Amino acid sequence: MTGTFATAMNRAARLMRPRKLTRSTRSMQKAMTGFMVASAFAPMSALRHAGTAQSPATAKTGAPAGRLMAKRSVSGSQYLSRRHRSASGSRSYKLFLPSSNPKRPKGLILMLHGCSQSPDDFAAGTHMNALAEKHGFAVAYPAQVRRNNSGSCWNWYNPRHQVRGIGEPAILASLTRKLMREFGLGRDAVFVAGLSAGGAMADILADLYPDLYSAAGIHSGIARGSAYNLVSAMSVMRSGSLSRAIVPIALARPLPVRRIIFHGGADATIHPSNATRIVAAAVGDDAVPSKTGTRSVAGRGYTRSEFPGTDGAVLVELWTIEGAGHAWSGGRAAGTYTDRKGPDASAQMMRFFLTKPA
Repeated sequence: MTGTFATAMNRAARLMRPRKLTRSTRSMQKAMTGFMVASAFAPMSALRHAGTAQSPATAKTGAPAGRLMAKRSVSGSQYLSRRHRSASGSRSYKLFLPSSNPKRPKGLILMLHGCSQSPDDFAAGTHMNALAEKHGFAVAYPAQVRRNNSGSCWNWYNPRHQVRGIGEPAILASLTRKLMREFGLGRDAVFVAGLSAGGAMADILADLYPDLYSAAGIHSGIARGSAYNLVSAMSVMRSGSLSRAIVPIALARPLPVRRIIFHGGADATIHPSNATRIVAAAVGDDAVPSKTGTRSVAGRGYTRSEFPGTDGAVLVELWTIEGAGHAWSGGRAAGTYTDRKGPDASAQMMRFFLTKPA
């Protein structure tokens, strides 16, 4: 099926490619690319299972749940709309500040939404603001918009956005530096997390900017370097196999970035083998977990494996969730692409971020 799909995509790309691209043609191709990737990421199979992935919730007024959540933020906390501009580009973002110390939070999490989502939607579904209020953290939710990708996806599969110093990684890193200066935070208190396309971008940032992020939470994501265009992205998403040997640009890693990874065992949008590829990229192909345990919550089983770094401390945690699809584990019904059964990915990410390596 993968070969047939890739062949069809290549043929379609050749048919769409005129001898000389006009401005309107380039805009149309960009829109088509974004649409196909957004469609591929949308977990429609999960939506068919009652009580699992939730469709966008709306109140009786018809207002999106995320907007209502923003107005009803935790008492004393702040949920602000901002815009960040850098030499590489600009993005708007939402910023949650805890009531305990809004000017000097204890830490910062950069949260990257998935395709077709928004910052408000992602904040509502992950309930990360409530956890941030409890622990005194700030949370930034950058927005990817249709002008940059017609499906509102982070462009993780484009080579331009997989290297340091340019593209979306540079914009997000610049935003992170700005907030670190504003709040007086060092690397040990700064983290990044994301879902799906956002999870893939979180892994890219962890790879490219280990000087900024000390840990990353990757939910249903893909390892940096797994794709180099739309066709290879579709291939690795659908089957987990690479359409050709793709070797990421070698990086010196004097500061290893810890990772906690969640992936549903029944994810039909991004193949579960992508989670093991993230592990292999972080600790090596031959790495063996130092500890593995199987438990269940609300009748759902999951396996948690810990992989040590060279110093013996846990460098990677891998959570494989039985029967779960392409949705944020333990999320809230107020947001899209959430699975209420758990385990609670947000709580476990916060626990992982707060745990300092021995």
